[in-house]
Amino acid sequence: MSDGRMQNVLIVDDELDICFLFEKILRKRNLQSGYANNLAEAASMVEKRRPYLIFLDNSLPDGKGIDFIPYLKSRYPYIKVIVVTANDSPDDQIAALQKGADDFMGKPLSLERINYTIDRMIGLPQAYPIL
Repeated sequence: MSDGRMQNVLIVDDELDICFLFEKILRKRNLQSGYANNLAEAASMVEKRRPYLIFLDNSLPDGKGIDFIPYLKSRYPYIKVIVVTANDSPDDQIAALQKGADDFMGKPLSLERINYTIDRMIGLPQAYPIL
């Protein structure tokens, strides 16, 4: 995409500290970001901002993030969705991927894993390999 959309990232998490962490990391990488604290806000922000990449928590006040993925993919198939959750069992990962997630990150988060995922999703050289 040459319209700059790849530079636009949305964080969907009800924990403000997680949103601020992602925003700080994204800002250092010269990526635009915004955040929503529930699925209703996320739907509105996706419509307005048309992000390329979404970091989506699975446990939100108004529903499960993985249940939001089919909605996103049916309307915005270009969006890359990364599920971020503390519940990262193999069953949770499989469920997220079956619903259309592009990747899955368990909490606690690491800077290296976040950067690696961003690089992979927006097509940048992978400067942060996972060891």
